[in-house]
Amino acid sequence: MPVSRLVLLVAAIACSSALTVSAQPSQPLTTLEPVAEFGRHQPIGVAVSRQNRIFVTFPKKKNDYDMALAEVVNGQRRPFPDVAWNQWDSTQAASRWVNVQALFVDRNDHLWVLDPANPDDEAPVVAGVKLVHINLATNKVERIYRFEDLPRERSGLNDVRVDTEHQVAYLSDPKLAALVVLDLRSGRSRVVLQGHKSVMAAPGFVLRIDGKEVKDKNGKAFSSNVNGIALTHDFRYLYYRAINQTRLYRIATEALRNPASSPPQLAAQVEDLGEVGISHGMLADAAGNVYLTDSPGHAVRRLTPAGRLETVVQDARLLWPDSFGLGADGYLYLTAAQIERIPKWNNGQDRVEYPFRLYRMKL
Repeated sequence: MPVSRLVLLVAAIACSSALTVSAQPSQPLTTLEPVAEFGRHQPIGVAVSRQNRIFVTFPKKKNDYDMALAEVVNGQRRPFPDVAWNQWDSTQAASRWVNVQALFVDRNDHLWVLDPANPDDEAPVVAGVKLVHINLATNKVERIYRFEDLPRERSGLNDVRVDTEHQVAYLSDPKLAALVVLDLRSGRSRVVLQGHKSVMAAPGFVLRIDGKEVKDKNGKAFSSNVNGIALTHDFRYLYYRAINQTRLYRIATEALRNPASSPPQLAAQVEDLGEVGISHGMLADAAGNVYLTDSPGHAVRRLTPAGRLETVVQDARLLWPDSFGLGADGYLYLTAAQIERIPKWNNGQDRVEYPFRLYRMKL
């Protein structure tokens, strides 16, 4: 066996063993602090710039909706990049926010805004499906990617990470049960690992939070294929997983970037890192840690470069902790979406603890 493969094998075994040993809760490393309150407006995505500007997304709902993307200034929301982009009009979906989901600030301090254009979990407004690149120095849109080579009417893009060195964006699509690789120069995208076990919800897997199964009034359980993703700061690995399973996976981005890689060749590059529990959002930091939200545990955990699974914070206020943003101030920001408490999953009863909040923790 070549030395390089032997090293990878030993590392994978060590990582899996460490995760198994660390399955019991460790002592939290920090505490949770509220940053802003949003009333009845549900926050999902969050991103923080190098100037510590905070951006938050709010999904399009029939009620309790006024803007899709806001910059939070002194605890108050301001429509971003302007009021026009936040005015709901399905006939203007190509140039306005429809249902903004995820945010990411890249190495150049530019903001990337993912709009899957699927309000209230309905079929996407095809003309509105887009990834928008915004220069935060000017607050101007630099380019819009339309994903015209995807089956947009069936897609549900969920999360995004951007590699500025190779000019590639990686996205998750739970509806297509796949990862998407977008060439930022050409604008062309490819669906990869579609249907692979690493991107799929485990059959029959039902989320259980606070002693209650997350099911609708008809008994249909909440289920999501590949959802949160994390890109390491050296751009070498993409971490990913489905919500409805308990294992974490990663793949070398070099393999993802190669359009000549066949599905079997890509599948052979997938690394199973072992059990980490339930998780929604993920984020990697410069030290190589991968942070994972944990809704049943009301916690945030992190996988260290050594393969240890640590509890960063545990707090009853973390009701469906969803997305992360890492600030230049040394704080990790995250939203609490309370998805398990909305009427859909509670026989029509609204169990949300208002106001919705944005939190942070010192790392």
